[in-house]
Amino acid sequence: MSNEDRPSEIEAALNCLARRQFVLQSSALVGSAAFSTLCSANTNASPRTVGQHFAPRAKRIIYLTQAGAPSQLDLFDPKPGLRALADTELPDSVRNGQRLTGMTSGQGRLPIAPSPFTFRPCGKSGIWLSETLPHLGQMVDDLCVIRSLHTEAINHDPAMTLLQTGHQIAGRPSLGAWVAYGLGNENENLPTFVVLISRPGGPTNAQPLHERMWGSAFLPARFQGVRFSPGPDPVLYLSNSAGYTRDRRRTMLDTVKQLNREHFSETHDPEIVARIEQYEMAFRMQATVPELADLSHESAHVLDRYGPEVHKPGTYASNCVLARRLAERGVRFIQLYHRGWDQHNKLMNGIVSQCRDTDQPTAALLCDLKERGLLEDTVVVWVGEFGRTVYAQGTLTSTFGRDHHPRCFAGWMAGAGVRQGVIVGETDDFSYNVVRDPVHLHDLNATLLHLMGLDHKRLTFRYVGRDYRLTDIHGNLVSSILDSPAKPHVS
Repeated sequence: MSNEDRPSEIEAALNCLARRQFVLQSSALVGSAAFSTLCSANTNASPRTVGQHFAPRAKRIIYLTQAGAPSQLDLFDPKPGLRALADTELPDSVRNGQRLTGMTSGQGRLPIAPSPFTFRPCGKSGIWLSETLPHLGQMVDDLCVIRSLHTEAINHDPAMTLLQTGHQIAGRPSLGAWVAYGLGNENENLPTFVVLISRPGGPTNAQPLHERMWGSAFLPARFQGVRFSPGPDPVLYLSNSAGYTRDRRRTMLDTVKQLNREHFSETHDPEIVARIEQYEMAFRMQATVPELADLSHESAHVLDRYGPEVHKPGTYASNCVLARRLAERGVRFIQLYHRGWDQHNKLMNGIVSQCRDTDQPTAALLCDLKERGLLEDTVVVWVGEFGRTVYAQGTLTSTFGRDHHPRCFAGWMAGAGVRQGVIVGETDDFSYNVVRDPVHLHDLNATLLHLMGLDHKRLTFRYVGRDYRLTDIHGNLVSSILDSPAKPHVS
């Protein structure tokens, strides 16, 4: 290399370094601007949320999840003709080769088991409900009972995962997370999505609930559900230690925030922003959650409406009151779980126990929302992950139970934008197959999003090169659930 060539090489290297410096400085500037945007006030339809696609009918959802699969035959789908067929074999033409679980696939026979409960028409609508639901019967004219729900999953974990996330395999965001991502928060002092898990009152076979049921998966972490535990400290590790003042907590958070800002300027990792937001939300919740969880200021006649268990933290009744209080404070999505509906044996005792836990508080919640004008902009959903078989699991005795059945089951909706005092769908004479107006869980989710002003086909998130949505490539709006025709979606 000649000496004449050296200056040009040095000059080129210096130019390269200058370009690198410019890119790094520009990246830092862009990162700083992005950080400022991401840390701006958390308002509805902020730059980090999608915003409504059209005018909503509802502002919030209260999702009463009955984990374990309640028996539609014993609650919402009366089949009086089965009494004449008791202990006879389920016809092959009805089953039609459908899959059975490992718990009954080896049975020598599938004996028909009529419901041991009496059904009666309720309300002005005359909808027939089980005698185990006397309080709900008083609110039946506000319900849209869906008798034609169906799913593919036949075992609890994949079925509950499908119910909550739209997919049987773990790794997708939950319905509540999608709503939070779509709409953002109305109350900056509380999470957008809150989860309450109730303790069953009697001995039950309660399936476990995994945190992915209310997780955000690949959506930003700020959209995941926040679980509230029973007792005076609903959010774990939220309270300050004895002697640690709120001013000291504020100073510590400001210091940590500055360190996180510096880290973000280097890495531009959005999870750092989520971490800062969670710290700030926790600080605000320290002032709001204790008041929220304190039921001592509720009037006695309101608490009595929810039943005797309302004064025990962690019961379904207590959680129903909390659900109403959360709704009053603008929480978008409130998920209330009640476990123990898995009656493979001793069905009669199990159903009675579960309904004792849930019937009166559920009816009270509807009544409470209605009296306060909240039912006008709240959707309430009551559903499990699948149904139960018409045939007995094992030998048909007085302590018989029912196996899992995904081909048809029942639930209900009430509130904003939902038809009142009607039944959607119909099953065959054995409550084994849907014969009219089937409603898949994807359809249910599409309809819930629609009521919140979100188009399930347009509520998407790009991840690893693909656009994902709650309903995947499935789902149709169920117009028969809506109290008025769905209007065309407008961008």
